[in-house]
This record gives sequence, structure tokens and C-alpha cells, in this order.
Amino acid sequence: MIVVTGATGNVGRSLVQALAAAGEEVTAVSRGASQVPQGVSHRQADLGEPESLKPVLDGAGALFLLVAGEDPQGIVEAARAGGVGRVVLLSSQGAGTRPEVYRHPRAFEDAVQQSDLDWTILRPGGFDSNAFAWAETVRSRRTAAAPFGDVGLPSIDPADIAEVAAAVLRDGGHAGRTYELTGPALITPRRRAQAIGEALGTPVRFVEQSREEARAQMLQFMPEPVVEGTLAILGEPTPAEQRVSPHVEQILGRSPRTFAEWAARNIAAFR
Repeated sequence: MIVVTGATGNVGRSLVQALAAAGEEVTAVSRGASQVPQGVSHRQADLGEPESLKPVLDGAGALFLLVAGEDPQGIVEAARAGGVGRVVLLSSQGAGTRPEVYRHPRAFEDAVQQSDLDWTILRPGGFDSNAFAWAETVRSRRTAAAPFGDVGLPSIDPADIAEVAAAVLRDGGHAGRTYELTGPALITPRRRAQAIGEALGTPVRFVEQSREEARAQMLQFMPEPVVEGTLAILGEPTPAEQRVSPHVEQILGRSPRTFAEWAARNIAAFR
């Protein structure tokens, strides 16, 4: 049995579908009620309360783990008690490039690496789905706003992350590996807005925010150190943060999807 935490999220939802389609026995875990594909079991548990995971993990062979809660060691211990042999952790690129800022995912990485479980770490950069933040302004005003309009990063489609996670969970040959997950090319915020407009069939105007405007907006839902780290990546990325990784293609045998493909598949959110 494979247990998928965060089963209602951008990655988790697609991962549950991929594993179920492959004929795997899957338990989808989320904090609230959720609809899951036929044949998939759903259980409610909270990563912030590792004790709540113990009955869910009992008898599981593999675990897909999000970075959530404040007790990664407690989660690892719950996994071990349940008999889990393999953990695939969805971490963040920042845990490798800016560990002093991205301490939370780095703490989860340390916990799984120091355990006696087989572990694999997935480190995606920015998600294509972050563009959903533009959905309301694109719908109402055909406008998208972001800072650093001409700085490119190789953002990734969450569906590709899910497919990589499914492959790693099903194949024991990835133990002890850390995979950087990116899209196929650098893409700027300005070009992302253009791609959404092309999928809509009508132009989307890009408005470049100042760093302070973006910072004020991000502080509404992110801690200040993470805001500063994120702005640094968006505005002054390191060579490692702009590098296009080969790992998606190596694992899936195909190139990662482009942002334009993501936009076309999700364009209903912007109409």
C-alpha cells in the first residue's frame, strides 16, 4: 500500500490518480474530507499531529510526504512504526540553494536522511500553478502583475512532479537520491502572462510590480524570511536556481511539459 499525504493538493491529487491508474493500492490522506478516485481509500489525518498518522500508516509499504507540521522526526517515527520501508519527500529547491532561509523543508530532509528508511527527495523549483494567483485579475481585467518581469526561471508543471513521484514510489531503484525537478526552459513572468493570453485567445497585459509591492502582497500569506528568500530567487536567482535539470526526462523518458501546455490545460480558471 502507498500512502499519499496532501492528497487534495496540486501534486497529491494528480499523484493519487496516477497510482490508482497503475493499479496500486492507495490511501489518500488529507486533513479534511475529499473525493478520491474509485478504489482509493481516503483517511483524515494531520501532519501537524504525527500521532494521527499512526493508524493510517499501519501496513503501508511506501509514503509520499509533504513538508507540513513542525515535527518531522515524529512523522518519521510514525512511518517506521507502521512498517513503511520507503519515503518520498516533496521538498523544495530552496532547501538546497538557500538552506538558511528554507529551514523547514531542510529539517524534513535531514529527518528522512538520518532515518533507516529508504528515502528519495524531490526538490522542485517554482510551480507553473503559481500562476493561479493571477486568475481573478485575468478574468476581470485581463491583467497579470508580478515583480522581476524579465527574469526567467525553469518552473515546473505539478503534473510532472506527480508523475515523477509515482515512478519513484513504485520503483525501489531511487533510494538515497535527491532529484532537482524543473521545467524544460527558463520562462519569465512576462512570457507566462503572454502564454495565458495565447491560450485564452485574447491578450493579457503584464504589469511589473516593484519589489516592495510584491513583498507587501506576499507577507499576507508567507513568513517574512521566506518572503525575502523567495524575492531573492525571483529577482536574483543563482546559477543553480536557473539551471534546467535533466532529472524529469531521465525518470519519465520524456521532456517536462512547458508552461504553455500547463496554461492550455488549465485555461478554464482564467476565463
